[in-house]
Amino acid sequence: MATDENTADERTAPVDPLTDPSRENGELEPAQPTGEPTQAERLRHTRTAGTWAAVVVATIALIVLLVFILQNLQPTSVTFLGLRGDLPVGVALLLAAAIGGLLVALVGAARILQLRRTARRTTR
Repeated sequence: MATDENTADERTAPVDPLTDPSRENGELEPAQPTGEPTQAERLRHTRTAGTWAAVVVATIALIVLLVFILQNLQPTSVTFLGLRGDLPVGVALLLAAAIGGLLVALVGAARILQLRRTARRTTR
């Protein structure tokens, strides 16, 4: 069985979109991905990048707190709910900030639970 060389060439030759009769008014095909990521794709934010940034910020904050505590080692008397103790000023302030943060977290958690319960009721 003989093959026509022109037919084989037409099947394998690339078609010029400007002279292709199936294209109207010389429309071009959309660009095909080249495999190279664009700058926006390379700079896309990921969870790992966010976690890494949070660890860096937390480490810096801990270093600042450590310096603050080490510079404020003068003992002070602290009384809370009938309990009395002597602590360095830096430690006392750190404990006060931590207790305040826990109170804010508890109030925030209660509000989140309230909103979830309301959302669950409205979706039913």
